[in-house]
Amino acid sequence: MDAYELITRNAEEVVTDEEVQALAEDPEGKRVYVGYEPSGVLHIGHMLTANKLIDLQDAGMEVVVLLADVHAYLNDKGTFEEIEETAEKMRTQFLAYGLDEDQTEFVYGSEYQLDDDYALDLHKLELDTTLNRAQRAMAEIQGGETAKVSHVVYPLMQALDIEYLDLDLAVGGLDQRKVHMLMREELPEIGYDARPVLHTPILADLGTGEGKMSSSTGVTISMEDSTEDIEEKVNSAFCPPTRDPEPDEEGNERENPVLEIFQYHVFPRFETVVVERPDEYGGNLEYDDYESLATDLESGELHPADAKGALASSLDELVAPGREKLRELEE
Repeated sequence: MDAYELITRNAEEVVTDEEVQALAEDPEGKRVYVGYEPSGVLHIGHMLTANKLIDLQDAGMEVVVLLADVHAYLNDKGTFEEIEETAEKMRTQFLAYGLDEDQTEFVYGSEYQLDDDYALDLHKLELDTTLNRAQRAMAEIQGGETAKVSHVVYPLMQALDIEYLDLDLAVGGLDQRKVHMLMREELPEIGYDARPVLHTPILADLGTGEGKMSSSTGVTISMEDSTEDIEEKVNSAFCPPTRDPEPDEEGNERENPVLEIFQYHVFPRFETVVVERPDEYGGNLEYDDYESLATDLESGELHPADAKGALASSLDELVAPGREKLRELEE
């Protein structure tokens, strides 16, 4: 796999392809980031973008993880002391999950976001950005309406972070798209260069295949989960024996979250996936790529229950190091 393929693997959107191709010609030492609001234990959403960061490290890029303590404070996630305690736990978990410590720089937002130059640039962005534009960008992140002044400042700070962290590339979930488009349009207005962006997919709800998998509104998988928790959640997941699930009774489109997790979490991290089956049911199956597994599930060669067993085992292996670090921190 060449650098461009590795950089863009499993990206839902590349903005723009030409800019990312230029980065891929010489990725060594280029700086890429994801910002995370320190609000709890790492869950499968964090892990998806972390998988992308691991790809980028493998391509030779330097990763910056923004532990966005000021953003969390603006979003009413606790005192600075509480937020920073959570951030340090998240830092430990990210390294346990597989980020290379030598290629990863962890930065607190408060290290630079309270400086005079940053504040003045933020005011310039405030002058150039309409209230409606900022509200729409934040609503996409929150999943609802914004109600406080802090909420409309939040996405402007995200845009400005990309300049102040001296980045060559930004990564985020597809729900960050409006913030990144704001960045690309508004940074040049205050004298800075726009940066290219990779957007990762949003996984469907584990139980229904609809909407968005969310730790706040439904079942998700996190580093707190025991082996038994993961098995229970995966075994109850929506997984029809077809690649394109039928809409629900109300006509809403559904995805197959089991296949999504295989595609975006398992195959980027494992060279081979073994599905264990008794000899009487055909014996074990071995897969070297996602497409082969998805095809077998669709054809009936692979039963959903067997696929779930392999998925639970793979996820448990990915989560185990971080789960152990959490236990050590609590002791």
